[in-house]
Amino acid sequence: MSTQADSKAQTVWRRRVFYIPGYDPIHPRRYRELYRKEGAAQAAISGYEIALSPKTTKGPYGWHVSATMGGQKVQTDVEALVWSDIVRDSMSHTIPATYGALLRTAWAYIGTGALWRLMRLRKGPVIAALYPVLMLLVQALLALGAGFGLWRGVTALAACCAPSVAGAAPYLGLVLGLGVAWGLLHWFKKQDSKFFAYYLMHDYAYSARHRGGNPPELEARMAAFGEQIAEALTQAFDEVLVVGHSSGAHLGVSILADLIRAGRVPAQGPELSFLSLGQVVPMVSFLPKAWRLRADLAFLSQREELAWVDVTAPGDGCAFALCDPVKVSGVGCEGQRWPLVISAAFTQSLSAARWKELRWRFFRLHFQYLCAFDRPKDYDYFQITAGPLTLGARYDGRGASRSRIETAVNKFRSVVP
Repeated sequence: MSTQADSKAQTVWRRRVFYIPGYDPIHPRRYRELYRKEGAAQAAISGYEIALSPKTTKGPYGWHVSATMGGQKVQTDVEALVWSDIVRDSMSHTIPATYGALLRTAWAYIGTGALWRLMRLRKGPVIAALYPVLMLLVQALLALGAGFGLWRGVTALAACCAPSVAGAAPYLGLVLGLGVAWGLLHWFKKQDSKFFAYYLMHDYAYSARHRGGNPPELEARMAAFGEQIAEALTQAFDEVLVVGHSSGAHLGVSILADLIRAGRVPAQGPELSFLSLGQVVPMVSFLPKAWRLRADLAFLSQREELAWVDVTAPGDGCAFALCDPVKVSGVGCEGQRWPLVISAAFTQSLSAARWKELRWRFFRLHFQYLCAFDRPKDYDYFQITAGPLTLGARYDGRGASRSRIETAVNKFRSVVP
Protein backbone atom coordinates (compact mmCIF):
# COMPACT_ATOMS: atom_id res chain seq x y z
CA MET A 1 0.00 0.00 0.00
CA SER A 2 1.40 3.42 -0.91
CA THR A 3 1.76 6.28 1.52
CA GLN A 4 0.99 9.94 1.01
CA ALA A 5 4.74 10.59 0.85
CA ASP A 6 4.79 8.93 -2.59
CA SER A 7 3.07 11.93 -4.18
CA LYS A 8 4.73 14.80 -2.28
CA ALA A 9 8.33 15.93 -2.07
CA GLN A 10 10.10 15.15 1.19
CA THR A 11 10.17 18.08 3.62
CA VAL A 12 11.43 16.36 6.78
CA TRP A 13 14.65 14.41 7.38
CA ARG A 14 14.97 15.14 11.11
CA ARG A 15 12.04 15.83 13.38
CA ARG A 16 11.52 16.57 17.07
CA VAL A 17 8.17 15.57 18.56
CA PHE A 18 6.88 16.71 21.95
CA TYR A 19 3.92 14.68 23.17
CA ILE A 20 1.72 16.25 25.86
CA PRO A 21 -0.54 13.63 27.45
CA GLY A 22 -3.90 14.32 29.02
CA TYR A 23 -4.81 14.02 32.70
CA ASP A 24 -3.07 10.69 33.24
CA PRO A 25 -1.31 9.43 36.40
CA ILE A 26 0.38 6.53 34.56
CA HIS A 27 4.15 6.43 33.96
CA PRO A 28 5.05 7.71 30.46
CA ARG A 29 6.64 4.38 29.45
CA ARG A 30 3.07 3.48 28.57
CA TYR A 31 3.22 5.87 25.63
CA ARG A 32 6.50 4.47 24.36
CA GLU A 33 5.16 0.92 24.41
CA LEU A 34 1.91 2.04 22.78
CA TYR A 35 3.91 3.76 20.04
CA ARG A 36 6.08 0.67 19.54
CA LYS A 37 3.16 -1.77 19.33
CA GLU A 38 0.77 0.33 17.28
CA GLY A 39 3.49 1.74 15.01
CA ALA A 40 4.54 -1.78 14.05
CA ALA A 41 0.91 -2.71 13.37
CA GLN A 42 0.33 0.38 11.19
CA ALA A 43 3.58 -0.20 9.29
CA ALA A 44 2.50 -3.75 8.46
CA ILE A 45 -0.89 -2.50 7.26
CA SER A 46 0.36 0.51 5.29
CA GLY A 47 3.56 -0.95 3.86
CA TYR A 48 6.29 1.15 5.44
CA GLU A 49 9.09 0.58 7.96
CA ILE A 50 9.29 2.00 11.46
CA ALA A 51 11.58 1.07 14.36
CA LEU A 52 12.18 2.41 17.88
CA SER A 53 15.49 2.73 19.72
CA PRO A 54 16.73 4.55 22.86
CA LYS A 55 16.51 8.33 22.85
CA THR A 56 19.34 10.46 21.49
CA THR A 57 18.30 13.84 22.92
CA LYS A 58 18.13 15.50 26.32
CA GLY A 59 14.96 15.36 28.38
CA PRO A 60 13.45 13.16 31.09
CA TYR A 61 11.65 10.63 28.91
CA GLY A 62 11.56 9.80 25.21
CA TRP A 63 12.55 7.52 22.36
CA HIS A 64 14.06 7.60 18.87
CA VAL A 65 12.21 6.55 15.71
CA SER A 66 13.74 5.51 12.40
CA ALA A 67 11.28 5.27 9.52
CA THR A 68 11.27 4.61 5.79
CA MET A 69 8.09 5.63 4.02
CA GLY A 70 7.76 5.63 0.26
CA GLY A 71 11.52 5.18 0.01
CA GLN A 72 12.12 8.32 2.11
CA LYS A 73 14.10 7.97 5.34
CA VAL A 74 13.37 10.06 8.43
CA GLN A 75 14.86 10.25 11.93
CA THR A 76 12.57 11.42 14.73
CA ASP A 77 13.17 12.09 18.40
CA VAL A 78 10.04 11.91 20.57
CA GLU A 79 9.83 13.40 24.05
CA ALA A 80 6.90 12.84 26.42
CA LEU A 81 6.33 16.02 28.42
CA VAL A 82 5.53 14.51 31.78
CA TRP A 83 3.04 15.98 34.25
CA SER A 84 1.76 12.68 35.65
CA ASP A 85 3.27 13.56 39.05
CA ILE A 86 1.05 16.66 39.21
CA VAL A 87 -1.93 14.50 38.25
CA ARG A 88 -1.17 11.98 41.00
CA ASP A 89 -0.74 14.73 43.60
CA SER A 90 -4.06 16.30 42.56
CA MET A 91 -6.01 13.07 43.02
CA SER A 92 -7.60 13.09 46.47
CA HIS A 93 -6.67 9.96 48.40
CA THR A 94 -9.62 10.05 50.80
CA ILE A 95 -13.25 9.22 50.14
CA PRO A 96 -14.66 12.37 51.83
CA ALA A 97 -12.31 14.58 49.80
CA THR A 98 -13.51 12.97 46.57
CA TYR A 99 -17.15 13.56 47.45
CA GLY A 100 -16.28 17.13 48.37
CA ALA A 101 -14.69 17.54 44.91
CA LEU A 102 -17.87 16.10 43.38
CA LEU A 103 -19.98 18.85 44.97
CA ARG A 104 -17.57 21.63 43.97
CA THR A 105 -17.26 20.38 40.41
CA ALA A 106 -21.01 19.97 39.95
CA TRP A 107 -21.52 23.52 41.21
CA ALA A 108 -18.78 24.87 38.92
CA TYR A 109 -20.49 23.52 35.80
CA ILE A 110 -24.15 23.64 36.78
CA GLY A 111 -24.09 26.86 38.78
CA THR A 112 -22.38 28.79 35.98
CA GLY A 113 -24.62 27.36 33.26
CA ALA A 114 -21.61 25.87 31.45
CA LEU A 115 -23.06 22.35 31.51
CA TRP A 116 -26.16 23.25 29.50
CA ARG A 117 -24.11 25.08 26.88
CA LEU A 118 -21.67 22.19 26.57
CA MET A 119 -24.61 19.89 25.88
CA ARG A 120 -25.46 22.00 22.85
CA LEU A 121 -22.13 20.99 21.33
CA ARG A 122 -21.74 17.28 21.99
CA LYS A 123 -23.65 15.15 24.47
CA GLY A 124 -20.97 12.42 24.61
CA PRO A 125 -18.32 14.28 26.62
CA VAL A 126 -21.00 15.81 28.85
CA ILE A 127 -22.32 12.32 29.61
CA ALA A 128 -18.73 11.28 30.28
CA ALA A 129 -18.48 14.20 32.73
CA LEU A 130 -21.75 13.27 34.45
CA TYR A 131 -20.83 9.60 34.66
CA PRO A 132 -18.46 9.87 37.67
CA VAL A 133 -20.96 12.08 39.50
CA LEU A 134 -23.77 9.58 39.03
CA MET A 135 -21.57 6.55 39.70
CA LEU A 136 -20.21 8.01 42.94
CA LEU A 137 -23.74 8.90 44.06
CA VAL A 138 -24.93 5.36 43.29
CA GLN A 139 -22.01 3.95 45.27
CA ALA A 140 -22.89 6.20 48.22
CA LEU A 141 -26.55 5.19 48.10
CA LEU A 142 -25.68 1.49 47.95
CA ALA A 143 -23.31 1.87 50.90
CA LEU A 144 -25.89 3.81 52.92
CA GLY A 145 -28.57 1.32 51.98
CA ALA A 146 -26.44 -1.60 53.13
CA GLY A 147 -25.62 0.17 56.40
CA PHE A 148 -29.23 1.13 57.03
CA GLY A 149 -30.39 -2.40 56.29
CA LEU A 150 -27.94 -3.86 58.78
CA TRP A 151 -29.01 -1.34 61.45
CA ARG A 152 -32.67 -2.24 60.98
CA GLY A 153 -31.86 -5.95 60.98
CA VAL A 154 -29.89 -5.83 64.23
CA THR A 155 -32.60 -3.77 65.92
CA ALA A 156 -35.38 -6.09 64.80
CA LEU A 157 -33.44 -9.23 65.70
CA ALA A 158 -32.74 -7.96 69.21
CA ALA A 159 -36.38 -7.00 69.77
CA CYS A 160 -37.49 -10.46 68.66
CA CYS A 161 -34.87 -12.74 70.15
CA ALA A 162 -33.13 -10.84 72.97
CA PRO A 163 -35.51 -8.37 74.63
CA SER A 164 -33.08 -7.82 77.49
CA VAL A 165 -30.57 -6.06 75.21
CA ALA A 166 -33.10 -4.45 72.88
CA GLY A 167 -32.35 -1.00 74.29
CA ALA A 168 -28.69 -1.21 73.26
CA ALA A 169 -29.37 -2.87 69.91
CA PRO A 170 -29.93 0.34 67.90
CA TYR A 171 -26.54 1.67 68.97
CA LEU A 172 -24.81 -1.60 68.12
CA GLY A 173 -26.66 -1.70 64.80
CA LEU A 174 -25.60 1.87 64.05
CA VAL A 175 -21.92 1.06 64.64
CA LEU A 176 -22.11 -2.10 62.53
CA GLY A 177 -24.08 -0.30 59.81
CA LEU A 178 -21.59 2.54 59.56
CA GLY A 179 -18.76 0.02 59.41
CA VAL A 180 -20.40 -1.88 56.56
CA ALA A 181 -21.18 1.34 54.67
CA TRP A 182 -17.60 2.57 55.03
CA GLY A 183 -16.21 -0.82 54.04
CA LEU A 184 -18.37 -0.91 50.91
CA LEU A 185 -17.22 2.59 49.90
CA HIS A 186 -13.60 1.45 50.30
CA TRP A 187 -14.31 -1.61 48.17
CA PHE A 188 -15.75 0.57 45.39
CA LYS A 189 -12.66 2.79 45.53
CA LYS A 190 -10.35 -0.24 45.22
CA GLN A 191 -12.33 -1.39 42.18
CA ASP A 192 -11.98 1.95 40.38
CA SER A 193 -9.79 0.41 37.68
CA LYS A 194 -13.09 -1.09 36.50
CA PHE A 195 -15.45 1.81 37.28
CA PHE A 196 -13.17 4.86 36.56
CA ALA A 197 -15.45 6.98 38.76
CA TYR A 198 -12.74 8.35 41.08
CA TYR A 199 -10.28 8.89 38.23
CA LEU A 200 -12.74 10.85 36.08
CA MET A 201 -14.00 12.81 39.04
CA HIS A 202 -10.47 14.00 39.80
CA ASP A 203 -9.95 14.84 36.11
CA TYR A 204 -12.92 17.20 35.88
CA ALA A 205 -12.36 18.54 39.39
CA TYR A 206 -8.83 19.61 38.47
CA SER A 207 -10.08 22.09 35.85
CA ALA A 208 -13.14 23.11 37.85
CA ARG A 209 -11.20 23.86 41.04
CA HIS A 210 -9.95 27.18 39.64
CA ARG A 211 -12.99 27.76 37.38
CA GLY A 212 -10.88 27.32 34.24
CA GLY A 213 -7.62 28.82 35.47
CA ASN A 214 -4.38 26.86 35.67
CA PRO A 215 -3.07 25.97 39.14
CA PRO A 216 0.40 27.44 39.90
CA GLU A 217 2.14 24.06 39.76
CA LEU A 218 0.75 23.42 36.29
CA GLU A 219 1.77 26.89 35.05
CA ALA A 220 5.31 26.21 36.27
CA ARG A 221 5.42 22.87 34.45
CA MET A 222 4.04 24.42 31.26
CA ALA A 223 6.79 27.03 31.39
CA ALA A 224 9.36 24.21 31.67
CA PHE A 225 7.78 22.47 28.68
CA GLY A 226 8.02 25.72 26.75
CA GLU A 227 11.75 25.90 27.48
CA GLN A 228 12.28 22.43 26.02
CA ILE A 229 10.32 23.28 22.87
CA ALA A 230 12.12 26.62 22.49
CA GLU A 231 15.50 24.89 22.69
CA ALA A 232 14.49 22.42 19.96
CA LEU A 233 13.45 25.33 17.74
CA THR A 234 17.08 26.52 17.75
CA GLN A 235 18.46 23.16 16.63
CA ALA A 236 18.91 21.46 13.27
CA PHE A 237 15.50 19.88 12.91
CA ASP A 238 13.27 20.26 9.89
CA GLU A 239 10.11 20.20 12.00
CA VAL A 240 9.25 20.60 15.65
CA LEU A 241 5.88 18.96 16.17
CA VAL A 242 3.87 19.39 19.36
CA VAL A 243 1.13 16.81 19.93
CA GLY A 244 -1.50 17.49 22.58
CA HIS A 245 -3.91 14.68 23.42
CA SER A 246 -7.14 15.19 25.38
CA SER A 247 -6.40 17.70 28.18
CA GLY A 248 -2.90 18.03 26.75
CA ALA A 249 -4.42 19.87 23.78
CA HIS A 250 -5.31 22.99 25.73
CA LEU A 251 -1.96 22.89 27.52
CA GLY A 252 -0.33 22.89 24.09
CA VAL A 253 -2.38 25.90 23.01
CA SER A 254 -1.13 28.00 25.93
CA ILE A 255 2.48 26.80 25.74
CA LEU A 256 2.77 27.64 22.04
CA ALA A 257 0.97 30.96 22.44
CA ASP A 258 3.50 31.92 25.14
CA LEU A 259 6.45 30.98 22.90
CA ILE A 260 5.18 33.00 19.95
CA ARG A 261 4.36 36.04 22.10
CA ALA A 262 7.87 35.92 23.55
CA GLY A 263 9.41 35.88 20.06
CA ARG A 264 10.96 32.46 20.64
CA VAL A 265 9.94 30.91 17.31
CA PRO A 266 12.82 31.80 14.93
CA ALA A 267 11.83 32.75 11.40
CA GLN A 268 14.63 30.62 9.91
CA GLY A 269 14.25 27.71 12.31
CA PRO A 270 12.39 24.40 12.02
CA GLU A 271 8.76 24.36 10.91
CA LEU A 272 6.54 24.58 14.00
CA SER A 273 3.50 22.30 13.94
CA PHE A 274 0.73 21.59 16.44
CA LEU A 275 -1.48 18.51 16.33
CA SER A 276 -4.37 18.45 18.81
CA LEU A 277 -6.07 15.08 19.25
CA GLY A 278 -9.34 14.21 20.96
CA GLN A 279 -9.48 17.69 22.47
CA VAL A 280 -11.76 18.62 25.39
CA VAL A 281 -11.02 22.35 25.22
CA PRO A 282 -14.63 23.49 25.89
CA MET A 283 -14.64 21.70 29.26
CA VAL A 284 -12.17 24.38 30.36
CA SER A 285 -12.80 27.35 28.05
CA PHE A 286 -16.52 27.42 28.99
CA LEU A 287 -15.68 28.08 32.65
CA PRO A 288 -15.81 31.72 33.83
CA LYS A 289 -12.13 32.16 34.80
CA ALA A 290 -10.59 30.55 31.71
CA TRP A 291 -9.37 33.96 30.55
CA ARG A 292 -5.88 32.74 29.76
CA LEU A 293 -7.04 29.81 27.65
CA ARG A 294 -9.55 31.90 25.69
CA ALA A 295 -6.91 34.57 25.03
CA ASP A 296 -4.41 31.91 23.92
CA LEU A 297 -6.97 30.28 21.60
CA ALA A 298 -7.75 33.62 19.96
CA PHE A 299 -4.06 34.48 19.60
CA LEU A 300 -2.85 31.11 18.28
CA SER A 301 -5.67 30.84 15.75
CA GLN A 302 -4.31 33.85 13.83
CA ARG A 303 -0.59 33.12 13.77
CA GLU A 304 1.56 32.42 10.74
CA GLU A 305 4.39 30.92 12.80
CA LEU A 306 2.79 27.48 12.95
CA ALA A 307 0.42 25.02 11.33
CA TRP A 308 -2.33 23.69 13.62
CA VAL A 309 -4.46 20.66 12.78
CA ASP A 310 -7.19 19.48 15.15
CA VAL A 311 -8.25 15.84 14.80
CA THR A 312 -11.26 14.31 16.53
CA ALA A 313 -13.87 11.71 15.62
CA PRO A 314 -17.61 11.47 16.30
CA GLY A 315 -16.96 7.89 17.46
CA ASP A 316 -14.95 9.24 20.40
CA GLY A 317 -17.54 9.96 23.06
CA CYS A 318 -14.98 11.58 25.35
CA ALA A 319 -13.97 14.38 22.93
CA PHE A 320 -15.75 17.40 21.50
CA ALA A 321 -15.72 15.89 18.05
CA LEU A 322 -15.39 18.30 15.10
CA CYS A 323 -15.96 21.31 17.36
CA ASP A 324 -13.70 24.18 16.32
CA PRO A 325 -12.19 24.92 19.77
CA VAL A 326 -11.66 28.59 18.93
CA LYS A 327 -15.08 29.38 17.50
CA VAL A 328 -17.22 27.39 19.92
CA SER A 329 -15.36 29.12 22.77
CA GLY A 330 -16.58 32.44 21.38
CA VAL A 331 -13.16 33.88 20.51
CA GLY A 332 -13.07 33.32 16.75
CA CYS A 333 -12.44 36.33 14.55
CA GLU A 334 -12.30 37.38 10.93
CA GLY A 335 -8.56 36.71 10.67
CA GLN A 336 -8.73 33.16 12.01
CA ARG A 337 -6.36 30.76 10.21
CA TRP A 338 -6.34 27.78 12.58
CA PRO A 339 -7.07 25.09 13.44
CA LEU A 340 -7.83 22.94 10.43
CA VAL A 341 -10.58 20.75 11.90
CA ILE A 342 -10.70 17.24 10.44
CA SER A 343 -12.19 13.90 11.39
CA ALA A 344 -10.31 10.66 12.02
CA ALA A 345 -13.57 9.02 10.89
CA PHE A 346 -13.37 5.91 13.06
CA THR A 347 -16.33 4.25 11.37
CA GLN A 348 -14.56 4.51 8.00
CA SER A 349 -10.91 4.09 8.98
CA LEU A 350 -11.61 1.03 11.11
CA SER A 351 -13.01 -2.13 9.57
CA ALA A 352 -16.53 -3.17 10.54
CA ALA A 353 -15.16 -5.98 12.69
CA ARG A 354 -12.65 -3.71 14.47
CA TRP A 355 -15.27 -0.99 15.01
CA LYS A 356 -17.66 -3.56 16.49
CA GLU A 357 -14.91 -4.66 18.86
CA LEU A 358 -14.09 -1.13 20.03
CA ARG A 359 -17.27 0.92 19.79
CA TRP A 360 -18.36 0.44 23.43
CA ARG A 361 -14.84 0.68 24.86
CA PHE A 362 -15.06 4.44 25.36
CA PHE A 363 -11.72 5.04 27.03
CA ARG A 364 -9.88 2.87 24.52
CA LEU A 365 -11.48 4.82 21.66
CA HIS A 366 -10.26 8.06 23.23
CA PHE A 367 -6.71 6.76 22.59
CA GLN A 368 -7.41 5.48 19.07
CA TYR A 369 -5.76 8.60 17.60
CA LEU A 370 -2.43 7.18 18.86
CA CYS A 371 -3.11 3.72 17.44
CA ALA A 372 -3.19 1.81 14.17
CA PHE A 373 -6.13 1.89 11.76
CA ASP A 374 -6.80 -1.19 9.66
CA ARG A 375 -8.46 0.89 6.91
CA PRO A 376 -6.45 4.15 7.13
CA LYS A 377 -7.57 7.28 5.33
CA ASP A 378 -5.62 10.55 5.44
CA TYR A 379 -5.05 10.46 9.21
CA ASP A 380 -2.10 8.28 10.24
CA TYR A 381 -0.44 9.17 13.53
CA PHE A 382 2.80 7.46 12.57
CA GLN A 383 3.13 9.12 9.17
CA ILE A 384 2.53 12.46 10.89
CA THR A 385 5.03 11.91 13.71
CA ALA A 386 7.68 9.88 11.83
CA GLY A 387 7.04 10.46 8.11
CA PRO A 388 8.76 12.65 5.50
CA LEU A 389 6.23 15.51 5.45
CA THR A 390 5.62 18.37 7.83
CA LEU A 391 2.11 18.61 9.23
CA GLY A 392 1.43 21.64 7.06
CA ALA A 393 2.69 19.94 3.90
CA ARG A 394 0.75 16.78 4.63
CA TYR A 395 -2.57 18.62 4.89
CA ASP A 396 -1.83 21.38 2.38
CA GLY A 397 -4.97 21.85 0.30
CA ARG A 398 -7.04 19.64 2.56
CA GLY A 399 -10.35 21.26 3.44
CA ALA A 400 -11.89 21.19 6.89
CA SER A 401 -14.57 18.61 7.64
CA ARG A 402 -17.91 19.86 6.42
CA SER A 403 -19.72 18.61 9.51
CA ARG A 404 -17.60 20.66 11.92
CA ILE A 405 -19.36 22.74 14.58
CA GLU A 406 -18.48 26.45 14.69
CA THR A 407 -21.37 27.97 16.65
CA ALA A 408 -20.18 30.21 19.48
CA VAL A 409 -22.26 28.91 22.39
CA ASN A 410 -19.92 29.83 25.22
CA LYS A 411 -21.43 32.25 27.75
CA PHE A 412 -18.02 33.39 28.99
CA ARG A 413 -16.04 34.99 26.17
CA SER A 414 -13.83 37.56 27.88
CA VAL A 415 -10.06 37.10 27.58
CA VAL A 416 -9.12 39.32 30.52
CA PRO A 417 -10.32 39.27 34.16
